[in-house]
Amino acid sequence: MPTPPALRLLAGAAALLLLLSPAVAQETCSGVAPAPPRRGAWMSVASFGGRGDGQTLNTAAFARAVARIERRRGARGGTLLYVPPGVWLTGPFNLTSHMTLFLARGAVIRATQDTSSWPLVDPLPSYGRGRELPGGRYMSLIHGNGLQDVFITGENGTIDGQGSVWWDMWKKRTLPFTRPHLLELMYSTDVVVSNVVFQDSPFWNIHPVYCSNVVIANVTVLAPHDSPNTDGIDIDSSNNVCIEDSYISAGDDLISVKSGWDEYGIAFGRPSSGITIRRITGSGPFAGFAVGSETSGGVENVLVEHLNFFSMGVGIHIKTNSGRGGFIRNITVSEVTLNGARYGLRIAGDVGGHPDTSYNPNVLPIVESVMIKNVWGQNIRQAGLIRGIRNSVFSRLCLSNVKLYGSTSIGPWKCRDVSGGALDVQPSPCTELASTSETGFCTS
Repeated sequence: MPTPPALRLLAGAAALLLLLSPAVAQETCSGVAPAPPRRGAWMSVASFGGRGDGQTLNTAAFARAVARIERRRGARGGTLLYVPPGVWLTGPFNLTSHMTLFLARGAVIRATQDTSSWPLVDPLPSYGRGRELPGGRYMSLIHGNGLQDVFITGENGTIDGQGSVWWDMWKKRTLPFTRPHLLELMYSTDVVVSNVVFQDSPFWNIHPVYCSNVVIANVTVLAPHDSPNTDGIDIDSSNNVCIEDSYISAGDDLISVKSGWDEYGIAFGRPSSGITIRRITGSGPFAGFAVGSETSGGVENVLVEHLNFFSMGVGIHIKTNSGRGGFIRNITVSEVTLNGARYGLRIAGDVGGHPDTSYNPNVLPIVESVMIKNVWGQNIRQAGLIRGIRNSVFSRLCLSNVKLYGSTSIGPWKCRDVSGGALDVQPSPCTELASTSETGFCTS
């Protein structure tokens, strides 16, 4: 009986390079959720009529297998659903509690490109509508709601969204509803995603929303850089989340922390908090690490360290807008290496649209206590833009030991409506961050 291996330090060659330093590798937050257990029962999707020939549609086989696991929910230790080597074509399916979805080496769960077979689900209450279009949204390929004790792991098998048909619909403006994610878990606790490759998602790849106690480790996320909105990992209104040792190359932000959209996120009122992100390598046309722009429920207590990004749009991007409300506070980003970016850093209060015309533009976000330290970058075009909101100045921003260089010259820092401090910054920081009276918190 195959058993899920311990979390291995493997997520692609680039991520592996980051793990060669013993000092870095000793730090981990994977104790947030329990290690993958040895389940009390085992079953294969092939036993439910599934065929891994790349042509047979296995949606019903996955549904039958998960239904059997759900009926056995009282079994000691839960159940492992084994996906053997092969290409398992399927439409969307749900997971259940106390289960492990285990992809063997050489196993591919491949999404059907028949968009008519994707069911619609309700919009998220913190968004009020689909993220792209009014109304509902397409269900994610792998989905779960209200689950506990769920593991998605294996031997670096692949979950392939075959997203090109969805990208084409987006580019041609023929989408009837918001595109689906590859993996979305809602209102779930004690979740581990590890040792899996996510490829060519129609929309965002991995989306835990309203979740707690989540570990995402040793994953690889791949999508073309011109694929629209294929964010790697979006943490949304969730707490106690750990992301480690992963490689992401996608068409939008690599990792983003969110918490709801304008009046809907404010009313829902669930922040993202207690987030730890370590040892991430990747590339993409937008941000390596981002907060926002949907932050109406609030984002706080985020620690991000040991990032290695190349060929980026923006290295670090914190973004919000008038009408968002909420807060962004107690964010620390450190030990960052950038090789090629339009901007090293952007913190901006005029980013992102609105779900409808019902938002209140006078409801302003609070951005405070953001520390960016120990950053080194080369081939950077513009050092950074830090632009607050006139009636809600971004405060207690700290840049410490931030060194950014261009291939020839580099554009200077541009700041307004911000206050804070800067220590040992190259190129010279903007005057708004040069106040000696506000550098004390930079050294604490």
